[in-house]
Amino acid sequence: MPRRILIIDGHPDSRAERFVHALSKAYCEGARSAGHEVRSLMVSELEFPMLRTSEEFQAGSAPEIIHKSQEAVAWADHVVIVFPLWLGSMPALLKGFFEQLLRPGFAFAAAEHNRLPKKLLAGKSARLIVSMGMPALFYRWYFRAHSLKSLQRNILGFCGIRPVRTSIVGMVEAAGMEKRGAWLARVQELGRRGR
Repeated sequence: MPRRILIIDGHPDSRAERFVHALSKAYCEGARSAGHEVRSLMVSELEFPMLRTSEEFQAGSAPEIIHKSQEAVAWADHVVIVFPLWLGSMPALLKGFFEQLLRPGFAFAAAEHNRLPKKLLAGKSARLIVSMGMPALFYRWYFRAHSLKSLQRNILGFCGIRPVRTSIVGMVEAAGMEKRGAWLARVQELGRRGR
């Protein structure tokens, strides 16, 4: 069954040679070839200020580009987030984008009468595709994929997005053309399946 898919390319460097961009494109091509509707956002091309206070996050007005991004998320059944691991987590620009995007009133509703906040993005699923210089197994085993789990549970899960599946692309800098080609083919297949 065709799905509405939003791909968020979270690499802060817009230069085409970044492997994250190739992964995003491979997913998009696979999804479109299977009849899914696809929209894309490149965080590196979006101009928005960083939030600096709780008041801004809770009640400040979001820039127009954030409203358009929220419309894209609301439209989607499935959200694919592709980014490189920097200093053990997502790049600061992507985190800043999520802080602007996933605001109260859009991603969750304030709790009432000692209850948990309402998850306003329930019914959507997600796929996280993360590239890194270290081996994927080492990240999962030694670091316990802590930053990936935080994004899965503490950010997306808090808003109701589930399931959130993950793909880790390790040893990117050391990978040759054959290895990179194999990863692109895997990601393209994920796109075809809408997963």
